[in-house]
Amino acid sequence: MKILVTGACGYKGNVLVPKLLNAGHTVVAFDIMWFGNDLQAHGNLHVLQGDVRNLNDIPLDGIDAIVHLSSVANDPAGDLDPKLTWEISALATMQLMDRAARLGIKHFIYASSGSVYGLKDEAQVTEDLSLIPLSEYNKTKMVAERVALSYSNQMVVQIVRPATVCGLSPRMRLDVSVNMLTMQALTRGEITVFGGDQTRPNIHIDDITDLYLFLLKRPDVTGVYNAGFENLSIRKIAEMACEKASAKIIVIPSNDPRSYRVNSDKLLSTGFRPRKTVENAIDEICKAYREGRLKDEERCHTLPWMQKTVFKRD
Repeated sequence: MKILVTGACGYKGNVLVPKLLNAGHTVVAFDIMWFGNDLQAHGNLHVLQGDVRNLNDIPLDGIDAIVHLSSVANDPAGDLDPKLTWEISALATMQLMDRAARLGIKHFIYASSGSVYGLKDEAQVTEDLSLIPLSEYNKTKMVAERVALSYSNQMVVQIVRPATVCGLSPRMRLDVSVNMLTMQALTRGEITVFGGDQTRPNIHIDDITDLYLFLLKRPDVTGVYNAGFENLSIRKIAEMACEKASAKIIVIPSNDPRSYRVNSDKLLSTGFRPRKTVENAIDEICKAYREGRLKDEERCHTLPWMQKTVFKRD
């Protein structure tokens, strides 16, 4: 297949694109490249720098499927410029889907977020619960989901609500919980945990990218799916990181109420199975750091990097 991946130079895209190429697909990688381009050259890879808001710049001729990863990456970054966040993460999605439908593209995978649920009291967060997003990032994801579902009668629409992703990527992120805590343990010899009892769902980056390949092969699997296989407390993640990095934990009281457990039974019922764990991610990060392949660089932190490079703030 010829597959368009938007946001292809991001954290997940850098792991997904090589897997698509290894599977024999031709890939058009489209990205604004705020964080650079770490994709390796390949005969079946076409990399284009562009803004998803400029619909005519997105090449759709001959495309069989779209994996839409583009968005402003997290809550703090999304709040930097709410208008920009809505334009990129919601409006551009609507325009892309409409043009794709008009051109007869039959397969669309949308990368949403498990954060669309907001705060939940339920012990298990399932796909049928109400969406009460709290941030601009969450709200744009919810709206984009609804736009995508409105095209279900014209194409295969698969929506994935990932838990917090962890693990290594050429475009590394060190502002997501597992990665951040592990790097703190490695570089500082200690981890500061605020509260620690809050539970977070997690998924390894190899599993979330494998899921996109799985869905491309399974057009019969449509609709919305949670993707998170380990619900762990922040304290537990910190303890795991400290054990691997020979560090200590400092606990500070917190009023952060966010605690939820994602249930992914619906996804598991399709036959998909995860292969990796949070512990694997911690091991891989530690190994890469000790071998000098991973450093705590500015561009690994989305908010300050965008403040410095996109919005030119000191």
